Amino acid sequence: MLRLAVLVLLLANLGYYAWSSGQLQPWGLAPHGEAEPERLQRQIAPQNLELLPPARPRPAPPAAHAPADTPPAAAALAQAAAEPAACLQAGPLNEERAKGLRSALASLPAGSWTLEPSEVPARWMVYMGRFADEEALARKRAELRALKLAFDRPGPALEPGLSLGRFASEEAAQQGLADLVARGVRTARVVQERAAQPRYTLVLPAATAGLRAQLDALALRWDDTPLQACS
Repeated sequence: MLRLAVLVLLLANLGYYAWSSGQLQPWGLAPHGEAEPERLQRQIAPQNLELLPPARPRPAPPAAHAPADTPPAAAALAQAAAEPAACLQAGPLNEERAKGLRSALASLPAGSWTLEPSEVPARWMVYMGRFADEEALARKRAELRALKLAFDRPGPALEPGLSLGRFASEEAAQQGLADLVARGVRTARVVQERAAQPRYTLVLPAATAGLRAQLDALALRWDDTPLQACS
């Protein structure tokens, strides 16, 4: 029985080999072939095929320019970032000049300038006056010299008179007056020479050549506070 099974298996292998190798093709027994011309006969509309050349790589955009689809505002910022820039400032400016600059500089790009506020503090004075005439003023000067006390002119708003010292606060001025009274001064008093006053400094943190050109086109008058490098 085992010999019969081995014989059947051997005959089956021989038969498969003869079929797969095409030896039984004359009897119509052979596997479906992939050789020519069968493969050509199975092509579908070969005349419609078109050979294309290989794709050419697209060149990268130059690094110095923004991409074509970059928004205009972003492109302008990219160009400004590439320009050399310097910090410039002008001041201090009083309230009137600062107000005029706010209006004039409104045409410049947003964020390209600021007006930074500060304050000139109030100042107090130990004062003598106003005197009736120049003769009275001269007599008071002589008295102060005799007491070996320093004095100077108080400014146009308090003429004719004398300043015996200026102070940053009223308390300091009152103490200065007490010291002078102890040395023989009798007619002096404390006055406020000036009130606290707002001041502003114009700052252009990144002034490029393009921004300077825009600024020059405004023809602003800087007088005694010209633009200069930030301190």
